[in-house]
Amino acid sequence: MKATGFISLWTLVSLPCGQLANPAEHEDVVKHAIKLHRGKGAVITQRKQWVLESCRKLSGLLRQKNVVLNKLKNAIRAVEKDAGLSDEEKLFQVHTFEIFQKELNESENSVFQAIHGLQRALQGDYKDVVNMKESSRQRLEALREAAIKEEMEYVELLAAEKHQVEALKNMQHQNKSLSMLDEILEDVRKAADRLEEEIEEHAFDDNKSVRGVNFEAVLRVEEDEANSKRNASKREVEDDLGLSMLIDSQNNQYILTKPRDSTIPRADHHFIKDIVTIGMLSLPCGWLCTTIGLPTMFGYIICGVLLGPSGLNSIKSIVQVETLGEFGVFFTLFLVGLEFSPERLRKVWKISLQGPCYMTVLMIAFGLLWGHLLQIRPTQSVFISTCLSLSSTPLVSRFLAGSVRGDKEGDIDYSSVLLGMLVMQDVQLGLFIAVMPTLIQAGMSTYSSIFKEILRILILIGQILFSLAAVFLLCLVIKTYLIGPYYRKLHAESKGNKEILILGITAFTFLMLTITELLDVSMELGCFLAGALISSQGHMVTEEIMCCIEPIRDFLAIIFFASIGLHVFPTFVIYELTVLLFLTLSVVIMKFVLAVLVLSLILPKTSQYIKWIVSAGLAQVSEFSFVLGSRARRAGIISREVYLLILSVTTLSLLLAPALWRAAIMKCVPRPERRSST
Repeated sequence: MKATGFISLWTLVSLPCGQLANPAEHEDVVKHAIKLHRGKGAVITQRKQWVLESCRKLSGLLRQKNVVLNKLKNAIRAVEKDAGLSDEEKLFQVHTFEIFQKELNESENSVFQAIHGLQRALQGDYKDVVNMKESSRQRLEALREAAIKEEMEYVELLAAEKHQVEALKNMQHQNKSLSMLDEILEDVRKAADRLEEEIEEHAFDDNKSVRGVNFEAVLRVEEDEANSKRNASKREVEDDLGLSMLIDSQNNQYILTKPRDSTIPRADHHFIKDIVTIGMLSLPCGWLCTTIGLPTMFGYIICGVLLGPSGLNSIKSIVQVETLGEFGVFFTLFLVGLEFSPERLRKVWKISLQGPCYMTVLMIAFGLLWGHLLQIRPTQSVFISTCLSLSSTPLVSRFLAGSVRGDKEGDIDYSSVLLGMLVMQDVQLGLFIAVMPTLIQAGMSTYSSIFKEILRILILIGQILFSLAAVFLLCLVIKTYLIGPYYRKLHAESKGNKEILILGITAFTFLMLTITELLDVSMELGCFLAGALISSQGHMVTEEIMCCIEPIRDFLAIIFFASIGLHVFPTFVIYELTVLLFLTLSVVIMKFVLAVLVLSLILPKTSQYIKWIVSAGLAQVSEFSFVLGSRARRAGIISREVYLLILSVTTLSLLLAPALWRAAIMKCVPRPERRSST
């Protein structure tokens, strides 16, 4: 019965298209084939006739294919023995024959795969969604593999064509005498071919069999412009340069990162247009915020909202814009460290260490309590609480920029306490990112393995603490022996040329960033420590470097805050405005109250008045919650709805932060000290 079903399916596949004159006749043939497959509706003689005809056709095709394969093998041997052919011509012909052999084998495999797939579908239950899904997945995998094989065959044909061209050129060169210029050009051509072969990376062949690599179907699209005729040549050039956009089945968009031919310079014009557009629109938006008394950073966020997915949707290279914006965070924290000397850090290190830890523990405790009341998973409650416990270092740094922060009568400076606590939160951010994989596994584990997960978290915490100790020991060595001679050398070499000074300081910052990243500590901490180490060389050094780095920081900060605006969705905020305002005010008030409570316990009595300013600076949610939220959503820790709530609450808390900061400054700071920070 299985043989009968298999052959009847083959007959169904091999029916001439001309026999199916109309849909009704097509449907009758299909029904008849199904009945034959199931052994119903056909007499024995008719079934035997179908079997014989199908077997005869199939065996005839297979015999013909074997004959052709034997002829191809004989032809390959004949070409290899032919002394009258050049090596290039032999290579071309042999390559062509081998490609044809692969074509025959792949065609045969495709036929049998199609028959087996149809047989599985006929034997299945049309109500079984799981079975149909598995069949669809198997067909999709088969199609992907077939597409990859076809792509490889096309590449081989291109290579064979290239070999043919080489053979023709060699024949032409043998039949005519070459001038000196032609000989030089021929040598250059051969050298260029060798160069392409040397620098070419076979990334596709090297990675297609790597574990975890999946084949995906993608669409290649060109830029849709109004005047297609005028831009036809431009698109042809883009097609040759590989600058088209690829879109996969999950609607992710990709651009070229490394071309096959590295000898041709390329530029991502989408990214260039995005940066130019952000730069032009940031000016009026920043101007408007300055006019109405808001910090310019909100103008840059508004710029991102207008250009992002919720506005004009004109930003094509979102990931690239966000990546460039990260450098704004790096240079912002470098300048923060430049103003935050080690002497100040030494004075407030206990407060900076204890304060964020107590606040995070209290936030997680409240989160678990509310999660238990609202029946939320513990892993989700811990994640949300930790996200909301973080505060924005770049935002507070802009608040403190240019303000007077000198100590008075032995009291602790509020800016030193605030920046110290924010830096410790950046360390906690690195710790939390390191613990996230374990948190994901804990969410999927049973209660019997929770003890193991807690043990793993404790081990990770120990590793992070060891890394922090190594980082600070390294900083002590650099401060004692290296940073002084290094800066003096830079200063001596940069007289009349600021490029060397800027490059040297930037390289040192990136070195510290790399070291902290290698030690599994946040990169932001490395930038902060780089600034703090340089500030140890004195006030004059700090002023000189700040004048050089500030313009770079300002431009990159514009990109950073605009990238935040790309993830702000005003329509969602409008739809859920009441709920979001309630949640935002609850988070801001809770963080403010917890900060006041913690600071009341750890601050000296003579410095209790600064707890209001420090608490106001901490009463918002860090923009890094966008990063943590996106990772948690991909990992399944939080749902899409919770992710959008976190984004919206974060945005609204950042918008409320200037008003709360200004109120705290007006109440607690004497009038002469109120500067641009308010």
